[in-house]
Amino acid sequence: MPVSYNRTPWMITILLAVLSAFLLNLCFPVAGPLPVWRAVLAWFALVPLLYVLLMPESVASRRYWLRGAVTGYVCGVLWYVLNCYWIYQTMTQYAEGVSAAGGVGILILFSLVLGLYFGALGLGIAWLRRRSGSIVVPLVVAPFLWTALELLAAHLTSVPWDQLGYSQVDNLLLTGIAPYTGCYGISFVLIAVNCLLAAAWLARSIHTRLRIAVGTVLLIIALQLGSFISKPPAATSSYAVLMQPNLDVGTNNVWPGPVWDEHASWMMEQSLRTCTPAFAGLPSLNGQMVKPPCNANTPPPGVVVWPEAQSPLISDDPRAADLMHTLAITAHAPVVAGMLGRDASGTYNSAVFTAPDGKILGRYDKIHLVPFGEYIPYRGLFFFAHQLTQQLADLQRGKTRSVFHADGHAFGIFICYESIFADEVRKFALNGADVFINISDDGWYGNTSAPWQHLNMARMRAIENHRWILLDTNNGITTVIDPRGRVTYSAPRNVETSLVARYGYSHDITFYTRYGDVFGYVCGIISIGALLFFCFRRRPISRKSQVLSSC
Repeated sequence: MPVSYNRTPWMITILLAVLSAFLLNLCFPVAGPLPVWRAVLAWFALVPLLYVLLMPESVASRRYWLRGAVTGYVCGVLWYVLNCYWIYQTMTQYAEGVSAAGGVGILILFSLVLGLYFGALGLGIAWLRRRSGSIVVPLVVAPFLWTALELLAAHLTSVPWDQLGYSQVDNLLLTGIAPYTGCYGISFVLIAVNCLLAAAWLARSIHTRLRIAVGTVLLIIALQLGSFISKPPAATSSYAVLMQPNLDVGTNNVWPGPVWDEHASWMMEQSLRTCTPAFAGLPSLNGQMVKPPCNANTPPPGVVVWPEAQSPLISDDPRAADLMHTLAITAHAPVVAGMLGRDASGTYNSAVFTAPDGKILGRYDKIHLVPFGEYIPYRGLFFFAHQLTQQLADLQRGKTRSVFHADGHAFGIFICYESIFADEVRKFALNGADVFINISDDGWYGNTSAPWQHLNMARMRAIENHRWILLDTNNGITTVIDPRGRVTYSAPRNVETSLVARYGYSHDITFYTRYGDVFGYVCGIISIGALLFFCFRRRPISRKSQVLSSC
């Protein structure tokens, strides 16, 4: 007699999708650094979603494909609401005329759009399950499909925020594949393990369940041990001075007359420091600050950095040029300073580079601007929209990923959330940069999860390209990151200070630096190939036979 399956109630389906969204959110920073025990959740956070998509009761539904798409979409929308909740605070606190209801609406609209990627995942899995008649095919293809959708999110909607692989940024074993595959390879491994656990849950035979489950758990334990591996510190050859001015991002900071002199004097003082107290590792509310190794006869710094900040510094202002010249001459070091770049073609979010002899060599103009923060996309369509940064007119996009040379070294500079675009950052190393500088103003995020999430994404860029990163922010997290993604020393958050910390230079070119997202594109080709193969498969499969099939 054939086995009869009842259709899964929608309530159970939605509850399992919601469970996956909550577990997935815990894999990332919520209001501080990510504990190791929460990183473990990434190995099985999506198991409830995969199970409810593939369980026989779901497959028996008349509109199974639609059910799969809706289930994935619900999970994705909720996850983006939880993961990017900081959008609400940013919009209501800093965007002019945005009420609490408006902030909620913007966050939900953002999540409704990006949740479509999860909807596509659910639809793809359901399609493969129905067309193949087996749970093996969708579970084998799922890691490729997930990775392809992460790649699509990076290039289509340009919001590759918190890809799954970032949850393992502290896992020195798993991040070993990032210089070859980028973060996408880590995401692939995590989804593959989730699929193994889902297969164990879906298997009919108790013996099959135990074999798959025990083997997968042992694999998880072995791979997660990478979070406890300790390796020698990376070699350093110089030190950087990273200024953290802690300017109020909600204020139009104008420094008239003596106020300019007061701020300029303070910035000069902070920029010439040779030793500062700092946290060893990530900043902590309860941790004790220490003094990094300081030599009695300190040589000139390798670089002095000023962050992106809401300041009146403008590249064509003679006062700003004089300030850069004086600092570079006094410190005997190159200076990188975040400021507005302005010329005949428009206004830019820029980093001005000054050589040790005081000559301004040029500036890097930010290429990947923040929508609604630095410009209004499709202004004719979004005529009602206002910029987050009310003090600025629309900024222009930069055109060149310039690398600046001084004292025999090459500096690659990127600004703020450009650090989340792996395929763009790698081009600085490909252009010859042997150290990265990321200047940012994370004050827009407040005391939310976003600064910590941003930090982990920057750390992955260091791993992928095997480069030191000097991360200098307006109010924290200001830190130095080694080529393995480890945070060495950090300044305390939300205080006026500077960080003096050692770093080094690297010249090797990793596979990812040279070839970029090739692994992600391969996953995309395999995903499309699998979908097309079963789309044009000649032998029709009855719904009854599909439901009765097993793994």
